[in-house]
Amino acid sequence: MAIIIDGKQISADIRAEVAVEVEKMKTDHGLTPGLAVVLVGEDPASQVYVRNKESACHEVGFNSFKYELPADTTQEKLMQLVDELNCRDDVHGILVQLPLPKHLDSSLVLLAIDPNKDVDGFHPVNVGRLAVGQATLPPCTPAGCVELLKRSGAELEGANAVIVGRSNIVGKPAALLLLSENCTVTIAHSKTKDLPGVCRAADILVAAVGIPKMITGDMVGEGATVIDVGINRTAEGLVGDVDFEAASQKARAITPVPGGVGPMTIAMLMKNTLKAAQMR
Repeated sequence: MAIIIDGKQISADIRAEVAVEVEKMKTDHGLTPGLAVVLVGEDPASQVYVRNKESACHEVGFNSFKYELPADTTQEKLMQLVDELNCRDDVHGILVQLPLPKHLDSSLVLLAIDPNKDVDGFHPVNVGRLAVGQATLPPCTPAGCVELLKRSGAELEGANAVIVGRSNIVGKPAALLLLSENCTVTIAHSKTKDLPGVCRAADILVAAVGIPKMITGDMVGEGATVIDVGINRTAEGLVGDVDFEAASQKARAITPVPGGVGPMTIAMLMKNTLKAAQMR
């Protein structure tokens, strides 16, 4: 039976480490990291995420700035706010909560954020830095996956890592991060020939496709470490992209859903905001 990788505990450890660094920064430099979160409209899931981010900021000792804009906010108004936040010395990280209402162009908004304050790690400049191996603010969810691997004792150097899913938010950046850890990386997807065979060959298997239980037990190799990024709402509740029961019979270690990758995203957001403040 596989070791269950406890994302809640690991994310709590990371937040505690960030809090220590924040206290040190306040004492040594008189500086408090600040995170600005912009929420447009009243999407219930987004409101929950924003509340969780605010709570995490207070926990680690950050200044938290929340901007709630009405759903009919114009592109110009939103861009103006981002510009103001770019110029503020007390704001080290800017996060515009997605998805935005349909009339707003999110790609323009993300491009407008100062790359050095882009704590989501989505700006093309940060993606480019990641691709060429420069220091950057990495996307939070894939960075969280790598932390889970490291802190659960997975051997990364030389490991055969297979990522199922090629999104810009998880799949591609996860591949770049694992390459930088000296893994041999394969990105697999719906058009991959013999997907089960490719997955079985993995020492590290990352599932990020958004299809409930797509990765079945017979797609997991003996002793693999399985990171399940999927969060799918089904009749039986929240399930991942991996058939947890079947996969945990074969894997060395596996993340549950919920309680695996999910809590790591906000922990890595805190880490990125601290890093942004340190860089400045």
